[in-house]
Amino acid sequence: MGFKMGIVGLPNVGKSTLFNALTRTAAAQAANFPFCTIEPNVGDVAVPDARLHKLAAIAKSREVIPTRMTFVDIAGLVRGASKGEGLGNQFLANIREVDAIAHVLRCFEDDDVTHVEGKIDPVADAETIETELMIADMESIEKRLANLSRKIRGGEKDAVEQDALLRRALAELEAGKPARTVAVSDEERKQWRMLQLLTAKPVLYVCNVEESASAKGNTLSARVAEMAAAQGAAHVVISARIEEEISQLDAEEAEMFLSEMGLEEAGLDRLIRAGYALLGLQTYFTVGPKEARAWTIPAGTLAPQAAGVIHGDFERGFIRAETVAYEDYITHNGEAGAKEAGKFRVEGKTYEVKDGDVLHFLFNA
Repeated sequence: MGFKMGIVGLPNVGKSTLFNALTRTAAAQAANFPFCTIEPNVGDVAVPDARLHKLAAIAKSREVIPTRMTFVDIAGLVRGASKGEGLGNQFLANIREVDAIAHVLRCFEDDDVTHVEGKIDPVADAETIETELMIADMESIEKRLANLSRKIRGGEKDAVEQDALLRRALAELEAGKPARTVAVSDEERKQWRMLQLLTAKPVLYVCNVEESASAKGNTLSARVAEMAAAQGAAHVVISARIEEEISQLDAEEAEMFLSEMGLEEAGLDRLIRAGYALLGLQTYFTVGPKEARAWTIPAGTLAPQAAGVIHGDFERGFIRAETVAYEDYITHNGEAGAKEAGKFRVEGKTYEVKDGDVLHFLFNA
């Protein structure tokens, strides 16, 4: 289980260049004019995790299978998109289908690349798109409230709950705040997700800077950092051009290139780690001579549900989980060493899987 992140932003901010780098393809045309991405390009990429290769080396696994995540390159939105301007509503629909939004903001000056608003102001760009999404949400809520009234008169419990949540969201939107600021209880969370409000999606601001600012950012990305902090949101600094160059290199060349640029890791790694944190995701591993494999689950997932990510039968027939923490597996050179050191555990149905756990599930077929 990975997750789907939509790459959004105004035209010409570097979305497609970043997408090309992330997916190591040229599927998304990067051109100096608005709407060069007509259909949403989808790229499925491996999640880099050095732990997986260390586990595979110890277990002498024949195959290494990383977990994966999906990026969706959504065409550039413009002011008035909620009213159908530009390529408008079809792209708002694409945003509804993703789990989180990577909002790419132009934080570089380049006279050769036009800006749809005629000036470089990433904070104003962020506000433009947020406003369009908020307007679209308000219009959607008003229509849905009207449709719910008949069901409420009929006493449908779900309709009553949806109506209450929609009205709370509408109040926040009318106050100029996105729907993600609504406080939702654990009991309400399932119904809340089903509403699929655009501004309820978690947002990661991606500051696309010039190559020379890729390590520390610049004054424009600093303004985005301030905005993100004020919202309680996350941000990352990336040079899409550098990421595109790295994507064409082999591992050794890429490491040398990063070192020359003063970077400790590729922007993809930072982006995925920030995305994981944004959605509260974590990784566990299954390791053996046949394969070493990574699996993605939400933090707080119990052992049976974690097993279900592999196969539904594992969850339905769950008996127990045999568990070794990643650090213990490495320190004691595998499962046998961990057992000798007393680091091998047997856990039941109420065990909350931890990030990095090496697991083996026992189940009734």
